[in-house]
Amino acid sequence: MTQDDLRFLEAALSEAQKSYDEGGLPIGAALVSDGKLIAIGHNRRVQDGNPIAHGEMNCLQNAGRRRRYDDTVLYTTLSPCMMCAGTIVQFGIKRVVVGENANFGGNEEFLRQRGVEVVIADDPACESLMRRFIDEKPELWDEDIAGRDDRGG
Repeated sequence: MTQDDLRFLEAALSEAQKSYDEGGLPIGAALVSDGKLIAIGHNRRVQDGNPIAHGEMNCLQNAGRRRRYDDTVLYTTLSPCMMCAGTIVQFGIKRVVVGENANFGGNEEFLRQRGVEVVIADDPACESLMRRFIDEKPELWDEDIAGRDDRGG
């Protein structure tokens, strides 16, 4: 983890907090190219009534059209689900920095097997915000993961 990694993960965490404050799932993302922030986004599934409006997807949508993504790094506060992991692979994003994977063990191995560098930050602020949400709104969390519990316990 570099200082830039910490800075961009903080941008993703700010987005996660924004979603939480709006009543949504606290998952944020940031897309970076050549050390410059291109886009940020957060989970808008609840706010928009859209089941595919995950934080990573919202961030990529906010980035707009790009010819290539292989020069980008995606920062996300929570380990990516299969939909988001598939999009990362489809777009050719080569590096993903994950805030935490304790609350949801996503698809890191799927990404690694396809040549994506995955860095797990084990960020306490990311983990704490997500844990708080899960404790406060377990039914909404269950809905988001479609009843699939990939946590370690």
